[in-house]
Formats: sequence, C-alpha cells, structure tokens
Amino acid sequence: MPQDNSKIKTMQMPNEVFLPEVIALLKEGHSATIPLRGRSMRPFLEDGRDKAKLELPGTSKVGDAVLAEISKGHFVLHRIIKIEGEHVTLRGDGNLANEYCRLEDIRAKAVGFYRKGRSVMDSTDGLKWRIYSWWWTRLYPIRRYLLFLLHPHKPTPAPSPREGSEE
Repeated sequence: MPQDNSKIKTMQMPNEVFLPEVIALLKEGHSATIPLRGRSMRPFLEDGRDKAKLELPGTSKVGDAVLAEISKGHFVLHRIIKIEGEHVTLRGDGNLANEYCRLEDIRAKAVGFYRKGRSVMDSTDGLKWRIYSWWWTRLYPIRRYLLFLLHPHKPTPAPSPREGSEE
C-alpha cells in the first residue's frame, strides 16, 4: 500500500538527548538508522540528506566509521584513523583536525549509509565504500583544497552601514 509521506512529521532534538536513546536501542539488540547532521563526513555524506545505519561496534579497527562520545554528551560520527592501546584518533572525512576518545567511548559502528534519498544502502563492507575510503584517506595531505573545490564556502555578505550602528 503506498504511503503518503506528506503527513510524516519530523521533530528535531539535541544530539545529547537523541543519541543516548539510540544507543539504548542498540544495546537491546536493534539496529538504528539516523539522519546525518553536520559537515564532518563531507564530501560524500551530507547534512540533512543522508542517513547512517548503526549497530553495536564489536571490535573497532582503523577505517571504521563510528559514533563516539568524545566528551560528555558530545557525539561525532567520524572515521577511526589510529588506535594505540585504548586511545583512538578520529577524523571526519570533511575535517582537517583530529578528535580523540577511548575505545570504551565508541558507542556504535556505521554499517552502511543511505545516500541521496536512495532506499538501497551503501554497505561499509561493500566494494564502493572500500574504494572510496582507500582513496579519500590517502588524499589527506591535499584534502583542504579538494574540499574547497567540491564545496566552496559562500562569502558572508557584509552588513549594511545601518546594521549594528547606534545612530
């Protein structure tokens, strides 16, 4: 039976409220598909457009895209770029700086992504994702320039002379 999506309502809530509930469902044995927010996994995953399918992490390894709590209530979905003992270095594909957590702070692993409104998931174990990941992680030294070319920042318009003046 066709579904009328015009009546579907969405609600936004802060990640520090929403994601602990998602994690609780994962711990009960469910998987969860969540909308992506933010720009840290650009250029291939976009804010508000794409979704990630999450499962409990199991054993984490370099290259995994994981949901980590890097500080109390602050979650990121980034790729693991290094593991040294219990210490994990993370970097979003669209980021230039690293973030850090411990292995115990990894709450979920992305097992796939629904991109560009598609109903078929791109699995993180699939050939397409593995090829993309291999190339993109090796392009890190020139990533700043590639990101600029792919998604140039729009200049912020200068305020008019009347804005902010006390005249």
